Amino acid sequence: MQTASFSGFIETLLYIIAFYYIFKFLAKLFLPLLVKKVVEKAGQNFQQQQQQTQNTTWKKTPNNDEIIINTANDKNPRETKKTGDYVDYEEID
Repeated sequence: MQTASFSGFIETLLYIIAFYYIFKFLAKLFLPLLVKKVVEKAGQNFQQQQQQTQNTTWKKTPNNDEIIINTANDKNPRETKKTGDYVDYEEID
């Protein structure tokens, strides 16, 4: 059976502190690059979705110059369930 020693505790504490500072240093180096990549990717996805929406939703007919809106891709609005009536009450002193 092993017993805990004070020097082992200090060594473990030093490892934890060293890991914390190394992680903090690496986060300062690599986190801004990672965030920049994520923001750029989200912007590209947003632009692609906007282009797809504009291409499929708005179409001009060649003869009448009318705009036809395609609502086949629209989702039906969800119905809210009515669970009961609102009851107004007064406090009695």
